[in-house]
Amino acid sequence: MKVESFGLTDRGLRRHHNEDTFLVRDDLGLFAVSDGMGGHAAGEVAADLTVREVERIVEATTKSEEDTWPDDWERDLSVRANRLLAAVNAAHRRVTAAVQADSGLKGMGATVVALLLDPAHGQLAIAHVGDSRAYLLRQGELRLLTSDHSWVHEQVIAGLLTEEAARNHPLKNVVTRALGGLQDPAVDLAEETVQPDDVLLLCSDGLNTMLEDRDIVATLLRMRSLEAAGRELVTEANRRGGMDNITVVLVRLVT
Repeated sequence: MKVESFGLTDRGLRRHHNEDTFLVRDDLGLFAVSDGMGGHAAGEVAADLTVREVERIVEATTKSEEDTWPDDWERDLSVRANRLLAAVNAAHRRVTAAVQADSGLKGMGATVVALLLDPAHGQLAIAHVGDSRAYLLRQGELRLLTSDHSWVHEQVIAGLLTEEAARNHPLKNVVTRALGGLQDPAVDLAEETVQPDDVLLLCSDGLNTMLEDRDIVATLLRMRSLEAAGRELVTEANRRGGMDNITVVLVRLVT
């Protein structure tokens, strides 16, 4: 299988700065979205540091083999998942170090969702911290591959909020895990088998807080191209209010 991709980020209609960053590296099979926090330029810095460090570590471990794993890699995970886990942990340390080196960046952090794809073998690994999401569209059905690390999502899981109430809750942007804090965040990892014609979507919460999953899948099903679909998703999120920065990365597997 081969890979086609498209990425787009937009400031939205209510924010003065765009604190989202994305990464598209077809050659590495690496795709990521990071949503910065901290206000002004700090969130922007955190998101950029995050995706650059993820990119650096994944690129540096391209030739890793099972018999030469670093001591801290986990034996029950694939090489692919270990590379991604190492990259996200390194990104956390990079953001934390930047905060410690510059008091003006105090309080900044970032979410991240990243996937590492091996199209030749139809395998991918996904890592995420925070409320940026990964979806898989297969044969007309959209499946969420990640679980938000956010206060409202925890209330939904506990049965204290409905999905609709969570979507409009004033604390909907409060995350319970992020890169850049004093404690190492728990990184959620998943591995998936992928097929020809699968479409993967990575997005910041500026998309899914404006659009319900049914709106997202409807757009993807009528897409003429990844670029057209990505632009339509962003346009529709803005049409419905554009309350936050909006970032989408689309990846399609083709034979």
